[in-house]
Amino acid sequence: MTFRPSDPFNIADYFLVDRLTEGRGDRRAIVSPKGELTYAEVDALANRYGNVLLRNGVRPEERVLIALPDGPEFVAALFGTLKIGAVVVMLNPHIKPDEIEYFFRYTRATALFVDTDRAPFFRSVAGRIRGEGGPGADSSVPGILVVDDEAFVERLAAAPAELETFPSHPDDPAIWLFSGGTTGHPKGVVQTHTSFANTTECYAKEVIGYREDDVTLSVPKLFFGYATGSNLLFPFAAGATAALWGDRCTPASLLDAIERFRPTILVNVPTMINQLLGADDLATRDLGSLRLATSAGEALPAELHRRWNEAVGVDLLDGLGTAEMWHVFLSNRPGDVVAGTLGREVPGFEVRVRDDDGADLPDGEVGWLWVRGNSRALGYWQQAEKTREAFRGEWYVSGDMIVREDGVFRYCGRGDDMLKVKGKWLSPKEVENCLLEHEAVSEAAVVGAPNAEGLIQAVAWVIPGEGVVLEELADVLRTHVASRLASYKAPAVVNIVEDLPRTHLGKVDRGELRARTAL
Repeated sequence: MTFRPSDPFNIADYFLVDRLTEGRGDRRAIVSPKGELTYAEVDALANRYGNVLLRNGVRPEERVLIALPDGPEFVAALFGTLKIGAVVVMLNPHIKPDEIEYFFRYTRATALFVDTDRAPFFRSVAGRIRGEGGPGADSSVPGILVVDDEAFVERLAAAPAELETFPSHPDDPAIWLFSGGTTGHPKGVVQTHTSFANTTECYAKEVIGYREDDVTLSVPKLFFGYATGSNLLFPFAAGATAALWGDRCTPASLLDAIERFRPTILVNVPTMINQLLGADDLATRDLGSLRLATSAGEALPAELHRRWNEAVGVDLLDGLGTAEMWHVFLSNRPGDVVAGTLGREVPGFEVRVRDDDGADLPDGEVGWLWVRGNSRALGYWQQAEKTREAFRGEWYVSGDMIVREDGVFRYCGRGDDMLKVKGKWLSPKEVENCLLEHEAVSEAAVVGAPNAEGLIQAVAWVIPGEGVVLEELADVLRTHVASRLASYKAPAVVNIVEDLPRTHLGKVDRGELRARTAL
């Protein structure tokens, strides 16, 4: 299946305004610690935000930065931006000053939404850029709109609650996403209005089956494309309810949120699944509202999936997506879950496993992931060479390595994470899953490093479980892996640590681990 939008087409209508046209304006759209908003109330608030942007001189196709915690303001800022035909660029509100400067200069955004808690950091960077002067200084500094500032609240109240949606072309840029690489600056992935609607039709409706009576709750925050879809756009397309909370996610706060908001769909990531399963009071908490959970963003080990099934007992749907193809295109299905796999292709997408020359590989052989479908990005902003490398005709060529076996796909790792040990491919994920099978291990990451002879060997970094005695644990774990996997897959070194470095998306920073590794 392929979604073919009409021209003009703006996803502000598709995800929000159409709910009012359907007569569902009085349905609950958002629930948060600040209260509830109906679809009609969200639309009116978004219109006010859009009108404030227009009065600030923001024009169609210009970028607008949103650096807000999850809540009604984020949603209104997003749809208000889309409604005037401008382009949404979402940022983690807690990024560091040097990252703020990079995004200011890279996006050349004309406006920024932020709250009073984070405004001083953004204003400080803006002041420094202005102080430098020179060509382009002003164009690198957006107009800063502080959503909970008294002056902005007054402007918002005075702005009209009506706004006609800009007639965007289906191929116009709608939202920028950012690649989740572990080195260098993130690349801006320019996604179109069509992409967001297409994946909603193919994945949210055909695979997950979002329903009007669903309530969604997400561990990742809305600035992360996985959550933008699963905890905002997808429920809005179904007339369902998105539960939004801006607190830092911990096992305790997540369990509290589940009991408070009673979600039917939990949007999760493996790191938090692991932490949640280690919560002392998990067995006594009420998770009965859940009908399913999803996992994405990083590989979900089969052992972790087994523990989830044992402790929680609702379908956990692992899948794979990328910013370049916006969201999930490989997924397990409700009632059809194969633990340790990514499931099958989402309708409307075609996935191939190919060698270095682009030739198809037979089932059982590890190769590069190629995917095509109607959610492909336009390319990387100001990255022509990398765009040519990744986007080849209809296909997006990922840096991920996968294998197809028994009709389902398994994730092997990023190409630059895969290891060639003794002339054979080694998947870090396979070793990590084996380590997790040991009761003493809470979390594990495996990277490659050269030994004294310059040959690559596997090195493991392990967070032990609470109360685990550390004496000789490294040797025990090496023996554990060697007894279950081929001998060359056993880590040469096992480092026992309290924590692992993370990227801006919360994934394990393997580049940093490689830098720390010494055999």
